[in-house]
Amino acid sequence: MGTNQEEKKALAKKAKDKPASHGTDIDMEAFSSETEEHPYREDLSAFSKIDQEQMLKAGVDIAAKNRSGTFVQKDHSVVHSCSLQEGMELMDIDQARGKYDWLQDYWGKAVPVNMDKYTARAELHQEHGYFIRSLPGTKSIYPLQTCLYLEEDNLEQDVHNIVIAEEGSELHIINGCATGPHVKSGLHVGVSEFYVKKGAKLTFTMIHNWAEKVAVRPRSATIVEEGGVFLSNYVCMQPVGTLQTYPVAHLIGERATARFNSILVAPPGSDMDVGARVFLKAKSARAEIISRAITTGGKIIARGHIIGEVPEIKAHLECKGLILSDEGIIHAIPELEGRKKDVDLSHEAAVGKIAQEEIEYLMARGLNQEEATATIVRGFLNVDIEGLPRELKAEMDKAVEISEKSLL
Repeated sequence: MGTNQEEKKALAKKAKDKPASHGTDIDMEAFSSETEEHPYREDLSAFSKIDQEQMLKAGVDIAAKNRSGTFVQKDHSVVHSCSLQEGMELMDIDQARGKYDWLQDYWGKAVPVNMDKYTARAELHQEHGYFIRSLPGTKSIYPLQTCLYLEEDNLEQDVHNIVIAEEGSELHIINGCATGPHVKSGLHVGVSEFYVKKGAKLTFTMIHNWAEKVAVRPRSATIVEEGGVFLSNYVCMQPVGTLQTYPVAHLIGERATARFNSILVAPPGSDMDVGARVFLKAKSARAEIISRAITTGGKIIARGHIIGEVPEIKAHLECKGLILSDEGIIHAIPELEGRKKDVDLSHEAAVGKIAQEEIEYLMARGLNQEEATATIVRGFLNVDIEGLPRELKAEMDKAVEISEKSLL
């Protein structure tokens, strides 16, 4: 182990009991850290019908139609990894570390290993994760897909992912996280570091399909260089025990852009603390944070924080929430922080119920009350995402459609 790695391990050990800034504190010792190895599958069709159905709900298509590659990790085992497009690298992160010495320079650069006890846990007990890299000038023909799957009940899964879009490249990823149908509880800790080089574009669409008592602690950050574009889409419309994530983007190059879009539905028993933070550090940088949140009985804290550190930057934050049950809670926390006089920051936040006049308007045109409510909710969740590739838009629409059936 090199000195750099040893230093990071030492930092992680010192932070192993450090509470997170937000979210319910999790007793990680309550989860199992040992499990059996799962066999590698060259043929994706070898996955069971049940596994395939669960993965599909998270946007991962085992048929791999219109995909440039697939990575699947089940519990602590990488069970499939294959890139189908030249110039697109996709592999187990441990394999990548053995192949590229320089990868160590990216490890812990965007997400410090000592940020909190979850990043420390991922450093000290890391079980694989994926490495994705688009070579300079390469454009995604179809999106790559990755799946992090929990099959064993009450298991802890700690992964570290690194994604690099090299200069002038274009990379699109669908990341689906799911549990087996018999899983009731578990813990997923996922550290993800994204690097968008000069003039590159990276679209990352994450769809979660967890179980009712699963604890989820993603930790992610992105560094965007000159003219780079990072587009993040997050969909969580299925029950989850406790979810806390607060991804960060650092726009360090001129004309760098970041957009975060999230669609959240919290049924009874779900506790979600979700947001995004963007630091605009270079001239003409642009950022947007858009969230749509619905509670049918669960709790949602929707955060957004935009920090303008230099002149001539522009950013907007928008949070809208619908409360469909008297038992539900939505707490919107928008923050704008301007550190120079020539910044342009704005926000819009609204939390409430469906307006009765909207329902009556639709009912007057032939819909019953349930159909009218469904139509309004569907329109509320229809976030127009600029620059989203057709294939990714289709997967997001599919995830929303599947979830609407249980929601309504």
